[in-house]
Amino acid sequence: MKRIEPNNIKETTDIESLAYSAGFNVVEKVIQEREESNEYNIGSGKLDEIKDMAFKKNIDAIIIDNNLGPYQMYNIAQKIPRHTRLLNRYTLILDIFEKRAESKETKLQIKMAKLRYELPRAEDKIKLSNRNKNIGFMGLQKYSDNQVKIIKDRIKNVKDKLSKIKKENKYRRQYQRDLGFNLVSIAGYTNSGKSTLFRRLSEPYTVSENIERHDDLQPIAKSENVFFTTLDSITRRLNYDERNILITDTLGFIDDAPHWLIDSFETTYDNIYNSDIVLLTIDVTNPTKEIIRRTSAAHDILSYRNQARIITVLNKCDMISDEELERKKRAIDFLAPTPVSISAKKGQNITELKERIHRTLPPFETDRIMLPLQPKSMSLISWIYNNASVINCEYTYNGVMIEYEAETRIISKAKSKLKNIG
Repeated sequence: MKRIEPNNIKETTDIESLAYSAGFNVVEKVIQEREESNEYNIGSGKLDEIKDMAFKKNIDAIIIDNNLGPYQMYNIAQKIPRHTRLLNRYTLILDIFEKRAESKETKLQIKMAKLRYELPRAEDKIKLSNRNKNIGFMGLQKYSDNQVKIIKDRIKNVKDKLSKIKKENKYRRQYQRDLGFNLVSIAGYTNSGKSTLFRRLSEPYTVSENIERHDDLQPIAKSENVFFTTLDSITRRLNYDERNILITDTLGFIDDAPHWLIDSFETTYDNIYNSDIVLLTIDVTNPTKEIIRRTSAAHDILSYRNQARIITVLNKCDMISDEELERKKRAIDFLAPTPVSISAKKGQNITELKERIHRTLPPFETDRIMLPLQPKSMSLISWIYNNASVINCEYTYNGVMIEYEAETRIISKAKSKLKNIG
């Protein structure tokens, strides 16, 4: 596919990467540094230049790296060829999401985002419908007052379905914690290496080996040099002997994400907000100003409802010098005073990261209990081995003595089970 992309003030790298991720082949790009115009967003002269290029080169799509109002969309559409799609930054992102979503939950969230995006524009489009019947957007065609009500009804319907999934996710997280697991999520901007880090940290076994115990585990996490390779949350067990930890890869953050988009993916971001730890992954090869901006923006997103402790992970450190790495670490010291520098691709400092996770989680305490020799005792001993770190276990004529380390919540649960043995 071909397309032209007029860009407003920003560098084109980000929007080009998004276009590539959506399956477009970028054949031309136009940059304009000026204030946004009310009529077209870009200047009329620049639009004429783009229009001529679109006709001459038979362009399939034009992408504006900005948000466009309905009147601006309409005005530009009147200038360009009828067969040429007009997209802006957010409709392009939603197109990518729609192509890659696999789970019911993610598909519903994308549907919610599209409806929330369209609702405030629907009334304006009603006014335009008398001027041109072919102003449909995102497959919804022209509008009437009744269709605005339909959009609102659809939003309510999708919201109800997502609320049910949100409750199910909450129960699953609690079930995982009851089994003795800590929950860790990987967050960060798309293409920062989150999925590569996830693959590096997670255990290399198939889901079928653990499907009965962890019904949300999925077999793979794609790692590609494109945006949004992970839309559906993927959970596996962390490959670490000291703790029982489940780690989840989630949807990447988006630059200048509007509130309606973040709110639409509430059930996905809940996996981050309700974790015990968030690994905030930063691409350290970016320019220092970009690292500061994205680190700050990510903290703002996480502070929205986040309950977890944050470990900042500077990824791709193998691609820069030690001196440059130290400069960039000092630049974000006020945001992340103790980051962990790693290379997820090469496995550099992964053990250090696991140790940081271990130290950041609630500390272990030591406990010792004596059990009578009976079947119920064997069941408790098995439970302790699965949920704690056993230091010593001795069998005597009088019973079984087991000494172990665990979080306070696990020790309390063991003592509660001991009371039932009597």
